Amino acid sequence: MHLKSITVQNFRNIAFAELAFDNSRQFFVGENAQGKTNLLEAAGFISALRSFRTSEDRTLIAHGKAEAAIACEIEHEKFGLTRVTIRLRPGGKEVHCDGERIRKLGDYIGRFPTVVFTSQDLLLVRGSPGGRRRWLDLALAETDPEYLRALQEYHRALASRNQLLKRGNGGASALSAELDAFEQPLARAAAQLAKRRAAGVEKLNAHVAAAYEKITAVAEGRAKPPAEPDRIDNQSTPAAQPEASPYPASKSPAAAIAYAPSVANGTELDETGWASQFASGRERDTLMRTTLSGPHRDDCELTVGGRPAREFASEGQQRGLAISLRLAEAAYLREQTGVNPVLLADDVLGELDPQRRRRFWASINSDDSRNQILATGTAPPDAELGSWQMFEVRGGMFS
Repeated sequence: MHLKSITVQNFRNIAFAELAFDNSRQFFVGENAQGKTNLLEAAGFISALRSFRTSEDRTLIAHGKAEAAIACEIEHEKFGLTRVTIRLRPGGKEVHCDGERIRKLGDYIGRFPTVVFTSQDLLLVRGSPGGRRRWLDLALAETDPEYLRALQEYHRALASRNQLLKRGNGGASALSAELDAFEQPLARAAAQLAKRRAAGVEKLNAHVAAAYEKITAVAEGRAKPPAEPDRIDNQSTPAAQPEASPYPASKSPAAAIAYAPSVANGTELDETGWASQFASGRERDTLMRTTLSGPHRDDCELTVGGRPAREFASEGQQRGLAISLRLAEAAYLREQTGVNPVLLADDVLGELDPQRRRRFWASINSDDSRNQILATGTAPPDAELGSWQMFEVRGGMFS
């Protein structure tokens, strides 16, 4: 899909901006805290009606204003020329697509996919399971309405069960009947989530491996030349050398993602099996006053060269893997929906070494991609990256 124009009003520090995009490469340049990321945040909001920076919609509304608004004109592979209008108020949001009001998230999510690259993506590798789980949930929910329904049902039932456990009146036996009522929908949804997550991660894994190979094949196979020795008191002491890669110059270590459910046999359990699982944990959960196992505790295991990336990968490998996860997300969305997502790159590539940076651009410019990309930076892009439609950003204004 192609974002042809965007109008933003009272969104963070952007009082009003009306921008028309005449090609598939837009670059927003300016100092920090001028509004570049805010514009990308508004563009990304059309995807799942949520910010990639905060869960509090009211913080998106400019101080002292009653509401914020985003309007986009989109050229879409399936829907043709489409107009989306979003109004954000402290009490909620209102969404219209071609004049028709959208009342259910399930009727909207996945129509207009975007993929956001930020420096915070490194937390997908280094951070807690919750970040990886949210990333996976969004990718699967955008391509599978049944997954979204199961996810919503699971979290409603989980919240109710946890609320009951917090009361804890009389222990698990006294709560048995009430727990039964909440665990039935919880078990039904858990069985769906576990199976669909396993299938989704298996598909994503192929894209992660391919993206990582494109970005890092040469960068990781080439050791740096030896440094000159340091001389102290006429004694020659070899300088510390970077560790040479154990992989041949034409081959990078493979990257992989695997589903790591919190319940070892979770993918094999049906609704009855999950109901037994939750029932068997009642005493423990009542004592701790929360549900300690289930899909809400799942993780994704990331590896490079067969070893856990969080503990053993270098910083360069971790950054390459984080970007590979986003590239894999884009490829997966395109594969599952037939729609090319818009890529939003928020000043992320400056943290890559030149080799990986060139390979990133090569991968998104490949024949099977054709994605529109909106990027930000404090300096214009390198000339070798081709032609961009440039916008200078200062104090929430675009020129």
